[in-house]
Amino acid sequence: MPIADRFVRINERIRAREIRVINEEGGQLGIMPPYEALKIARGQGLDLVEVAPTANPPVCRIINYGKYLYQLSKRQHEARKHQKSIELKEVKMRPRTSAHDFETKRNKVIDFLREGAKVKVTVMFRGREMAHRDLGFRMMERLAEEVSEVGMVETRPKIEGPNLSTIIAARKAPGKGAPAQAPRPAAGTSAATVRPPQPKPAPAPIAAAPAPTLSGPSEEQSGR
Repeated sequence: MPIADRFVRINERIRAREIRVINEEGGQLGIMPPYEALKIARGQGLDLVEVAPTANPPVCRIINYGKYLYQLSKRQHEARKHQKSIELKEVKMRPRTSAHDFETKRNKVIDFLREGAKVKVTVMFRGREMAHRDLGFRMMERLAEEVSEVGMVETRPKIEGPNLSTIIAARKAPGKGAPAQAPRPAAGTSAATVRPPQPKPAPAPIAAAPAPTLSGPSEEQSGR
């Protein structure tokens, strides 16, 4: 029953001259003035609620409006409870970050991605560093490559004021339609020694029996 809580008209707020009335079980009570329908609703300890104001005549229903609002609030709370929200984390770097600091930041990005969060990576420039923004773009490219197993660039690097930023999102787990990965070699076996099973050689063709020779009778037969 779609009711817009902010604009709904109930009980004495219904201004139509005549309305079509539906009872709590969904049965039709017919067309009547609002005051008659309100008298029926009050007699049952319920409310008269306008549910289709644009119909001709408007449609009103007899319900427990307070109970309806409670159930609506409960459903919305359950929907928010089960809704999975994606958190946006942020990792900041400088264009001349040392190799050790870069690895630390990269590992932090990987941890966030594995948790299912998106990561906004920002390279901050100051003063003369603004003339060397290419360093920031190269750093972004390197970071995207090193985290590519768990994340992918969702928003390409772009300048935001004095900073360069990009957003990296976690890769989704492969579904049922994803191609199967090749099996890993067993322990103690190098990848080069693992070969796919070779097809069996076709059996050699059977040699045909020699055809009988046509010759005259032997000497033994001719002497008889």
